[in-house]
Amino acid sequence: MPRIVFNEVSAVFDGRTVLEPVSLELTESRIGVIGANGGGKSTLIRMINGLGEPTTGTVTVDGVDSTTHGRDIRRKVGFVFSDAENQIIMPTVREDVAFSLRRMKLSRRDRDARVHAMLDRFRIGHLADSSPHVLSGGEKQLLALAAVLIIAPDVIIADEPTTLLDLRNRLRIRREFDRLEQQVIVVTHDLDFLTGFDRVICVHEHRIIADGTPDEVVPLYRDLMTGDGH
Repeated sequence: MPRIVFNEVSAVFDGRTVLEPVSLELTESRIGVIGANGGGKSTLIRMINGLGEPTTGTVTVDGVDSTTHGRDIRRKVGFVFSDAENQIIMPTVREDVAFSLRRMKLSRRDRDARVHAMLDRFRIGHLADSSPHVLSGGEKQLLALAAVLIIAPDVIIADEPTTLLDLRNRLRIRREFDRLEQQVIVVTHDLDFLTGFDRVICVHEHRIIADGTPDEVVPLYRDLMTGDGH
């Protein structure tokens, strides 16, 4: 697994502390990040691939600084947003998946083969020539995942990937994530999504308050959110 290291990392925006100094090593295969909205969890994960920059400290992926080498890091670390609409760029599903390959020097034949294989993998090949905007919520999220996976990153980060989905599509997305060979880091309010994960980190009021197995951290978070925690 890749080695992601936070070394005394903090984030301050407009004079407001969004994340207090944190030092972490993320090496497990499946890592969940939970916490109330506005607590700092999305800020934490966005710094891994350079979507956000720390105010102090450094974030490295296999020794490479995500701030100074953001473009290189983003080839290794794919990011899936909660609203797949934010990732849709091209007019058709096929073109949207292919767009991620634009920096690779592939022949058209190789590129088309990769796209076809990825669409088949997620069973959305029949939608190849459709506008992404007419897809269902679940189909859009599969498209977003396909567009990230096509470049074969080492890490997949997903920021609330099931938030906008109904139960059937949430379960389908979970099954797809279970099949991923990459290191997976998921921010979620869907606590059932974290069943079987190696590690869960709870971010509350801009600091990490718990870090352990799902069985250790999730009950603490539930108590905190229902008013039984302190």
